Amino acid sequence: MPTADELINAHTAGTLASVMAAAGASPARALHDCGRLLEGLTFSRRVTTVRDAVLADLPETYPAFADVVRAALRRPDFTGWMTFPVNAAVAERALACDVFEAALDLLAALTPRLTAEMAVRPFLREDLSRALRPVLEWTRHPDHHVRRLASEGTRPRLPWAPRVTALVTDPAPALPVLDALYRDPSEYVRRSVANHLNDISHDHPDTAVATAARWLAKPAPTTPAVARHGLRTLVKAGHPDALALLGHDPDVRVQVAGPDVRTPEVRLGEHLVFDYEITNTGPRSAHLVLDYVIHHRKANGALTPKVFKLATRSLAPGERWSAIRRHSFRELSTRRYHFGVHRVQLQVNGKPHGSAAFTLYTP
Repeated sequence: MPTADELINAHTAGTLASVMAAAGASPARALHDCGRLLEGLTFSRRVTTVRDAVLADLPETYPAFADVVRAALRRPDFTGWMTFPVNAAVAERALACDVFEAALDLLAALTPRLTAEMAVRPFLREDLSRALRPVLEWTRHPDHHVRRLASEGTRPRLPWAPRVTALVTDPAPALPVLDALYRDPSEYVRRSVANHLNDISHDHPDTAVATAARWLAKPAPTTPAVARHGLRTLVKAGHPDALALLGHDPDVRVQVAGPDVRTPEVRLGEHLVFDYEITNTGPRSAHLVLDYVIHHRKANGALTPKVFKLATRSLAPGERWSAIRRHSFRELSTRRYHFGVHRVQLQVNGKPHGSAAFTLYTP
């Protein structure tokens, strides 16, 4: 993953200063000066610092401010991460001037240069129904970047962004956006729709399942994949209605052998290796979602589970399938590992099967 310095740095600020000066914000002194302030800052602080410089250099009235940004959009060198703080500045200036529709239209013009999804969220928090009207119009836009902005910008749990509390509490106001896009010709857009549905599933699982069921009743050829990806968290959690909707019987008749751990001692940076075998003991074909659960040891000694994907398989009556899995314990910035006994467990259509211990050694 790129570092904050690789995304927004002094060179980024200097290039943006030149762009804005040429677009009508000459001499763009704040942007020229802010590059030296970015060293050592987190990504979010870099965005805020450059955003504030944009606000200082561009006109205070919204129409004049927007004229400069639109002039910058006529330049091919106004692109990439330099647009991210400009998006934030658009939201800041527009809301201070009580401008919604024109500002959201400007964000739609900006989003193909990178993405403006973060900048949509202040408008949703300020006045949800007012913001959603132009967002719904984006679902018919000829540019797939703008159509994706409609879905991604309204996600209740968009990563690295403040949550839209109203949509976390009640996702219904944004469902017309998803209904308009789940059959979109662009995989880029459909992926966003599925991620939005997955966000909903965390807080409103029944709503997520009902929405996917409605789509599957009027599908495009791509709709089953959207539903599977959108319900993935519920499937891992063994939600019976989600499993049934996707054709996986939670009470499927199978015989499970394993997991058999081949590496009872694992050092940080190495792999856990285990094998397993699944046999369909029922009278009909079995459509199986196979996962495994690592029960990680925490600092206080407690074990906490995390589900990982194994495979999706169909087995004929009496058919047997076996495999070996390697699970990496490389160091991650998002997870801290602790020495001690861990456990690995299989999961078939949401139901746990078997369990085996192994010891993780850490420095």
